[in-house]
Amino acid sequence: MERRRLAYVVLVVVGTVGFVATVTAGIGFMTAESTTNESSSIDPRHDLESGPPCPPSMTGSTNMMNTTVTAGNTTDIDPRIVELYPNPTTHGNVGEYLVLEVPPETPLENWTITDGHTTAALPNRTVSGRVAVSTDPNVTDGLTDHPVLGLEGTLRLAVDGDTLEMRNGTTVVDTVSYDRAPTAERWYRTDGGAVTADSQPTDPADGSWHPRGATCLPVSSVDVDEATAFVLPDAPDVPRETLREADDRLLLAGYTFTSSEIAADLVAAADRGVDVAVLLEGGPVGGTPQATEPVLETLESGGVDVRVIGDEGARYRYHHPKYAVVDDTVLVTSENWKPSGIGGTSSRGWGVRLEDERLAADLAAVFRADHGGWDTVAGSSHLETTAFVDDESDGADTRIRSREHEPTTVPVDTAELLVAPDNADRRLTTLLDAADDEILVKQASIDDDTAVLEATIDAARRGVDVKILLDSTWYNEAENDALTKALRQLAADESLPLEAKLVDETDRFKKIHAKGVVIDREVVVGSANWNDNAFENNREVLVAVHGTEIAAYYAAVFDDDWAGNHGRWTLPLGIGVTVVAALAVAALVGHRYVRFGDPEP
Repeated sequence: MERRRLAYVVLVVVGTVGFVATVTAGIGFMTAESTTNESSSIDPRHDLESGPPCPPSMTGSTNMMNTTVTAGNTTDIDPRIVELYPNPTTHGNVGEYLVLEVPPETPLENWTITDGHTTAALPNRTVSGRVAVSTDPNVTDGLTDHPVLGLEGTLRLAVDGDTLEMRNGTTVVDTVSYDRAPTAERWYRTDGGAVTADSQPTDPADGSWHPRGATCLPVSSVDVDEATAFVLPDAPDVPRETLREADDRLLLAGYTFTSSEIAADLVAAADRGVDVAVLLEGGPVGGTPQATEPVLETLESGGVDVRVIGDEGARYRYHHPKYAVVDDTVLVTSENWKPSGIGGTSSRGWGVRLEDERLAADLAAVFRADHGGWDTVAGSSHLETTAFVDDESDGADTRIRSREHEPTTVPVDTAELLVAPDNADRRLTTLLDAADDEILVKQASIDDDTAVLEATIDAARRGVDVKILLDSTWYNEAENDALTKALRQLAADESLPLEAKLVDETDRFKKIHAKGVVIDREVVVGSANWNDNAFENNREVLVAVHGTEIAAYYAAVFDDDWAGNHGRWTLPLGIGVTVVAALAVAALVGHRYVRFGDPEP
């Protein structure tokens, strides 16, 4: 199976950050804006969590043979195995390989690799730094950017796990052990293994698995002057107006896309010379909706660069984000590009729009890496091979178009770009752990064993006031009802300031689809449901926006939905900033926010 050769683009965060994150993208696809992350800064008020550290093999330089490695201090290292790829998506796993790291000018004469049953000899070459070795070097050359050497003999990397030894003559130089190899994931060494005084390894080194081509990005934090807060179904004009304002680029990422209106906006942008690209999930739960087919046809015929992600061993379980980069503006929401979501006809969703060149560049880098990955196909190919399914819920529903909560633009301090599976889980948990006064969670559903829920409960144990509002749609009702009852019982048993409930039936929206949380004076908006699959396996995009006034906006919407208010308050354009600012001042002198509407009885 042919795969496009990948190029590695290293994003270096300078100064106090001091670490490297690697974005893997298609050759020639990354733009200059995304080859550096120097513009991002760390907010000194927060200990930003970057998620699990990038494996060393993902952050080291790719070096040509017979040159000295400049990264990783390889002049002081012993020869070792640093990377394995036992289970590629090729027929019969042809092209499987391992990567060696050696000191400069190391002769490989008499070196071998063995699994205890079969042995392969390394070629008589002198190499430096990292080099991939394989019994099928021509195929392997398309799977890695490391220089590739051919092994002489037989060696198979067992998919169900194995132990490998590297030997120099009869001397064991290094030993590694790995468990069952997931499809299309690479094993990266995470420890050095134990070595005796005579350099004989006594314990195999361990490692961790990372999908081929997946990113390993830190949290990106930038100073932002203001943000536009909005919710759906109340303000569908905000995303549409944002897309229509594109002058140079329009990058749109989503899970499902069935809105013919949004498709027309993208084609119109392409017609006026805007660089328009779209990335969608290829296998959403339940199948790709039938309404996607005409949308893809419109985009393809309109000159939009459409890619669909998802294949055997794809980097992410689901491509689930809902965002757009429009010139230097970032739009992040919880809603799919469909009438019931972005179209404002059904779902209660949260969204935020921020204009910042640095933030937009960082999110554009994520898009380019995902869009250009080996596991994407052109929209035209997806049209030819996909069996679309009927989805009655995917159509427009004009019965609900609430205008209770008008969008408002407010000043903010900083914004953080969080992405899963790279860093979102750990960073969100850190923010919850730092809560002092209040946490308001609004989710479609929550897994009862996820880390963010545990952090929220721990906050209640510290005395933080916690409210959790979940969807009551029939397909979520039983599970959500069980969770809220368990949480209420826990609160009663431990006397916790913790409340949980299902949203009451309302004529303002049909279901909660938001994936948001207000934590003191910051808000997190994005695509990640509170479950382990979202944080550990999916591509998700969220933003954490720090500012009292924007937190007050979403807190007011939360309280209105919690109380089941109908038309209790509205935030007309023109006076929104003034009202929210007044609330923010009041919030600074009290334990809790002053809210729009009546308090919960």
